[in-house]
Amino acid sequence: MNTEIENCLKTVNSGALILYPTDTVWGIGCDATNPEAVKKVYDLKQRDDSKALICLVSDLRMLEKYVYEVPDAAYDIIELANKPTTIIYDRPLNLAPNLIGEDDTIAIRVASDPFCQKLIRQLKRPLVSTSANISGAPTPHSYSEISGEILKGVDYIVNLHRDKKNPSPSSIIKLSNNGEVRIIRK
Repeated sequence: MNTEIENCLKTVNSGALILYPTDTVWGIGCDATNPEAVKKVYDLKQRDDSKALICLVSDLRMLEKYVYEVPDAAYDIIELANKPTTIIYDRPLNLAPNLIGEDDTIAIRVASDPFCQKLIRQLKRPLVSTSANISGAPTPHSYSEISGEILKGVDYIVNLHRDKKNPSPSSIIKLSNNGEVRIIRK
């Protein structure tokens, strides 16, 4: 695992893209603070950059550095969730501008996968995590389902968990600072 983390760090720190296993589906990743790297993700996915991407943080302390105000309910949701849960927060901070939604929000998940946690901890910044598919195509549930176009479009592919099947992406909940809670994806 340490060699894979070192290779990912070199790749991500150079502004390039990785393909990696997450706590949900395989993801395309890059430094969430680097606008040029984020643009590469949008280009590879053939996705309009007005559609925000998810990013992963290693823990609650890191989350608090990238969101102006984490609503109290977020801590309960993160602690009590029985599956990976992404939360959309108002007023993100210190992230690539093209990663932030037009409504000034950001989708962040605290990673539960040990590889992702260790990678993000060593990166010391959030990591973009978007499903490894062209926009509009089905989400691949295993490494073997990832298209050749995506495989060729990334700069490094993690050599871990390639036989693991991940049945579904994370739940997504929008928590507004005004107290509004909306379930976007169960």
